[in-house]
Amino acid sequence: MGKIASTSENGQTKALRQCYILFVSLDPNVCYEAVRARDRRFDGCFFVAVKTTGIYCRPICPARQPARDRCVFFARAAEAERAGFRACFRCRPELAPGNAVIDSKSRLVRLAAHRIASGYLNEHSVDDLASSLGVTARHLRRALEDELGVSPVEFAQTQRLSIAKQLLQDTSVPLSDVAHAAGFGSIRRFNALFRQRFARSPSAIRRTGATHLERGFIAIRLDYRPPLDWQAMLSFLAARAIPGVESVEAGTYRRSAKIGQCAGVISVRAARQTSALVANISLSLVPMLSQIVPRLRALFDLDARPTVVQQHLVADPILMQPVRSRPGLRVPGAFDGFELGVRAILGQQVSVTAATTLSGRFAARYGSPSEDGEASPPVVFPTAQQVAAHSSTHVKAVGIPLTRAQTIVAFARAIADGNVDLSRGLDPLRVIEDLQCLPGIGPWTAQYIAMRALNWPNAFPSGDLVLRKALGAKTASEAEKRTLGWQPWRAYGALHLWTVISQGG
Repeated sequence: MGKIASTSENGQTKALRQCYILFVSLDPNVCYEAVRARDRRFDGCFFVAVKTTGIYCRPICPARQPARDRCVFFARAAEAERAGFRACFRCRPELAPGNAVIDSKSRLVRLAAHRIASGYLNEHSVDDLASSLGVTARHLRRALEDELGVSPVEFAQTQRLSIAKQLLQDTSVPLSDVAHAAGFGSIRRFNALFRQRFARSPSAIRRTGATHLERGFIAIRLDYRPPLDWQAMLSFLAARAIPGVESVEAGTYRRSAKIGQCAGVISVRAARQTSALVANISLSLVPMLSQIVPRLRALFDLDARPTVVQQHLVADPILMQPVRSRPGLRVPGAFDGFELGVRAILGQQVSVTAATTLSGRFAARYGSPSEDGEASPPVVFPTAQQVAAHSSTHVKAVGIPLTRAQTIVAFARAIADGNVDLSRGLDPLRVIEDLQCLPGIGPWTAQYIAMRALNWPNAFPSGDLVLRKALGAKTASEAEKRTLGWQPWRAYGALHLWTVISQGG
């Protein structure tokens, strides 16, 4: 039972190998060994259902462990639910870390899953989704069935019920607001589907100890697979935080946010005694939770599989010591792709500190006042539509060269017109190509945007002088060749080198 979680060299090697097996194939024997070990590194990689109880759990569930012949293993919660199993109320499968972008084989399924998880089907039909992806609804259903084992509607229902279940168990948000926040257009439909899926009514699972709505915020738990180097994440974000929009203080990341017509404040900190972050979200943003939760998970790279990345990168002599020293290093993503893209453009050929100052000026000039009180970040970053309405001469006034102002305006207009799409799940190589068609955006900027806005783990800004120096490469081409062995995790390798150099290592 203890082998898989052993901290010895042999035990660690075996755990990494087991993680890799689960990463590529759902081996029942490996799965059961992981269940016996209750190792959090396997959390979210699969779910175990017990035939005698009709319940499915995370591999870390503290309940009494079932015999091997009673277990059935599923790659996704939606598959377990389709087979007739109900989610455990003790380990709460809805809190399990998800799968990273690279885990999906099909580009179509990857993009469809991202859009569904972000609430697309809350306001659109499956036909609309298929049309937006350039395929027929029949082809989309078949693709999801083949790869995910569920239909688009079933996948969406699992996402909605997961949000609803978490709100019911952790907060005192009124039932009608829970239904709306989860994406249900009808309270009656919400009640019926919830009762069907969990064999009890929504009101019956409301916890007596649920968090009360104090100071206009709710708390949402975001689980991850350990380890996670939270201090390294905060240090990276603090150095690049946009003044007036973001801040990092006392172990907490805080920012303003506006999605649609909903605006408010979000703060995130590490939870105590569990592998999770806690996000405090303004009540005004609750209707957009289906979009906010995926954005936060992407921002903090919470769906990464650090042991798989570690096993791959530690084989390179340059990365061996950095990876062993910081096994929980994650690649910071972005809450908003357009915001990150502007920040990257402003950072061209200037220091991180200078880029941060320019970003603050830009946000103050083109953003809008926060609507959540004086204590919150005072500015909401502007949308692409807002920036696209201005001339490059106007944008130049923030203190940047005219050519860079032209790049920002061109980028904003491309996003606003839909010519560039930074939706997670899209083919990153195609997005990089689209970005480089814009004036002033070269390989470094395009790769950096792909790394953070698209969460593409294989992005690598080979033209970065710091990385080239660390690699002993004279040219970008040499840096590319030197890091071929890091694929598909080159973004993590780059971050390890940046971290070592920033700390004077």
